[in-house]
Amino acid sequence: MNVNPIEMQKALGGVNYPASKKDIVGAAEKHKAGQEVMEALKSLPEKEYESPAAINKEVGKGS
Repeated sequence: MNVNPIEMQKALGGVNYPASKKDIVGAAEKHKAGQEVMEALKSLPEKEYESPAAINKEVGKGS
């Protein structure tokens, strides 16, 4: 999945870490993230994420 990292960072603005998948997806919805970003975040494994970098790393695995 090729997600624009800038769009991903905008979608994750205001998230307090560690954050659950539910928190992350909720923040992205609030920021009206694009379809690619939402699909990438919804496909994340259910776990706690320590930082935006951890989310980007997990999204990158799905490529």
